[in-house]
Amino acid sequence: MARCSLMNPLLQDAAARAIRYLDTLDSRPVAPSASAVAALRGFDEPMPAEPSDPLETLRRLDELGSPATTAMAGPRFFGFVIGGTLPVTLAANWLAGAWDQNTGLYRPTPGTAHLEQVALRWLLDVLRLPAESGGAFVTGATVANLTALAAARHVVLKRAGWDVEADGLFGAPPITVVIGAEAHPSLTKALGILGLGRNRVVKVPVDAQGRLRVDLLPPIAGPTIVCAQAGNVNTGAFDPIAEICRRAHAAGGWVHVDGAFGLWAAAAPSRAHLTNGMDQADSWATDAHKWLNVPYDCGLAFVRDAHALKAAMAITAEYLPTESEQRNPADFTPELSRRARGVEVWAALRSLGRGGLAALIEGNCAHARRFGQRLAAAGFEILNDVVLNQVLVSFGDAERTKRVINAIQEDGTCWAGITVWQGRTAMRISVSGWATTGADVERSVDAIVRCSAQA
Repeated sequence: MARCSLMNPLLQDAAARAIRYLDTLDSRPVAPSASAVAALRGFDEPMPAEPSDPLETLRRLDELGSPATTAMAGPRFFGFVIGGTLPVTLAANWLAGAWDQNTGLYRPTPGTAHLEQVALRWLLDVLRLPAESGGAFVTGATVANLTALAAARHVVLKRAGWDVEADGLFGAPPITVVIGAEAHPSLTKALGILGLGRNRVVKVPVDAQGRLRVDLLPPIAGPTIVCAQAGNVNTGAFDPIAEICRRAHAAGGWVHVDGAFGLWAAAAPSRAHLTNGMDQADSWATDAHKWLNVPYDCGLAFVRDAHALKAAMAITAEYLPTESEQRNPADFTPELSRRARGVEVWAALRSLGRGGLAALIEGNCAHARRFGQRLAAAGFEILNDVVLNQVLVSFGDAERTKRVINAIQEDGTCWAGITVWQGRTAMRISVSGWATTGADVERSVDAIVRCSAQA
């Protein structure tokens, strides 16, 4: 009773404040005001010497923190390839937080560990990946790439007679890593952490849409990992993965796919053709906090050879209850202590179903095409083929484009970011949120045209 008397008022107040925050997302400017950011100095106080009222702490957090947030959960944030949070996934996240399950081992946390098994099975099905693949819930695409590439490193060195987990990389046969010239930095970061190097990779030129030029792949021999991309972060374009797999596998290489958001195209009937050949790869990385619209943080790594993933990740200790006929999540992830990320993924997939997930992705892609059509009709240059949910817009030279983007961000109707792609400065529009509607697109386009005229 004492615990409930302390918890209930605080949780009820938190829920009320969160609901009020979400209710304002459609009407408030997407970016926080300068005064709200300046007010954050109110947090800059000495650490209290004595305990204080938790309700007062929560009030201060809300009153100072909420106004200084960007409305990323709202319908008109297009700055990064991230969605909002589906209502059911936020609710499931709150419930899982109350459960407070350290989901590393099945025996002490059977409920959340079992949910992750179900969610992984559903994910492999809806993403059209081999059913026998192993999977891991991690923080995001950087760690998903790292996890899958650790399995790749294990396999290619094992084939060369080297046990990398036991003996490390000192004296190991060298591994050739091949990537496209427009690979995402999270991939190269993962390669660096794994000791495979950020700069020693072989970079293959790309075409006008950022796709790896398969005709320029170098000869493959010895331990080799080829990294392909599903969804260029600027254009949304897909590497020719089927042909990459054919060439790499013929020479004994491993193919890894960085599909942080593009992998989800497999779930949308009109976009699934973009993923042709994806199932022929050996490993894949993606994010659920992008197109599945679950709360941060939630990345996913998949490896066709589940035993290789386990060999690269599993550990044990005398005090850990690792003996189980069921899957221990920690055997497949870098972390032992971790939250139950699979709960909200399961909730999203069960709530949406195949049809709802397809409609979410199809709708976002249609909105991106509408952005491209309307902005082109307004006289702006669209730099990419809008094949997925990415739109690159130029407003003229680099300086003018920068001015227009700054004006759009300050206007507050919507928020889109700046990029430089193949030498051109552009505004990048990423449509990934479940709450975005056609009306949001029209309202945003009107604001962009207005801001351009004033910049």
